[in-house]
Amino acid sequence: GAVFEDVGQWKRPRYFPRAGEGMDAAVGRECLAVRNAAGVLDASTLGKIEVVGPDAAAFLDRMYTNRMSTLAVGSIRYGLMLGLDGMVVDDGVAMRLGDDRFFVTTTTGNAAMVLDRFEEWLQTEWPDVRVYCTSVTEQWADVAIAGPTAREVLASVGTDLELSSDAFPFMTFRDGKVAGIPARIARVSFTGELSYEVLVDARRGLQLWDAVMSAGEPFGITPYGTEAMHVLRAEKGFVIVGQDTDGTVTPQDLGMGWIVRKDHSDFIGRRSLRRADTSRPDRNQLVGLLPAAPLPEGAQLVEEDTGRTPMPMIGHVTSSYLSPSLARPIALAMVEGGRERRGQTVFAPLSEGTIAAEIVPPVFYDPDGTKRDG
Repeated sequence: GAVFEDVGQWKRPRYFPRAGEGMDAAVGRECLAVRNAAGVLDASTLGKIEVVGPDAAAFLDRMYTNRMSTLAVGSIRYGLMLGLDGMVVDDGVAMRLGDDRFFVTTTTGNAAMVLDRFEEWLQTEWPDVRVYCTSVTEQWADVAIAGPTAREVLASVGTDLELSSDAFPFMTFRDGKVAGIPARIARVSFTGELSYEVLVDARRGLQLWDAVMSAGEPFGITPYGTEAMHVLRAEKGFVIVGQDTDGTVTPQDLGMGWIVRKDHSDFIGRRSLRRADTSRPDRNQLVGLLPAAPLPEGAQLVEEDTGRTPMPMIGHVTSSYLSPSLARPIALAMVEGGRERRGQTVFAPLSEGTIAAEIVPPVFYDPDGTKRDG
């Protein structure tokens, strides 16, 4: 019963309407289910690459802004990938399967690009690096269970793993069985809620999905689509590469300077990050907006609506949603010197009228992350 949309080269469920529901009502219901009970998402389209070889860890250190070689086996690390110009091109997580083996995820639309990028550097610049990269995107189905009752749902489905936060901390993974199916379970979250991503042989993905839906029924399990996923991640201030970024955005612009390692080791894009232009305080920076009414994505922002054109633009809206949890519209935007403007009001002049919005931090929901562990 899903309504599908095109994402990269895939069809993905956008939302799951019940009888008489439009998209807004369905998305609101799905979001509140994840916040208050449990939701389930088909995340199988995420790009997946195995990076294997004696130099795998050193190779990934060069490809990402943070250090992957210090990652312990069984642990997960989020990473950003830059272009030679220092601008963000993709993000994902790396799971360390062994001393010489990593399982790397990419965004859905950039899976082929990232693999091509890995191969280009290995074949043309670093032929002495002993690494093999294999796309395994279509080999794995990924069922993500998120929400306060996610742990109870997964336990009810049946697993041989201990699911407590002490035994199974955030940003780690375990191999075991779920519903009798060999699985890799990752504790990562794109919603801010307690979440388990269960990866199985793609041929058994439907079997796993049916088992989760059946076992989760007493816990209020609700399937949610990409639209609810977008709302949930925006409430937490999580960016989507290619939506909140446009090829002109550095990690520092996103408020993510913490992910760029400070030692003298090299990675792609590092030289460009040392340019004075990439550290200007008046660069466009990611901020949150609390608008008086819903803003269209792409809306231009000005300091003052003079009613005369042209008006100097100081930024634009990158993501805009009605937040069911906050019961109000929210937005993310890139604004000149945005972090210094918190508390100020900006304006979006539109053909149907001007909308005012207060600049706030980009994390709207659970800023302390207390809900991540359930």
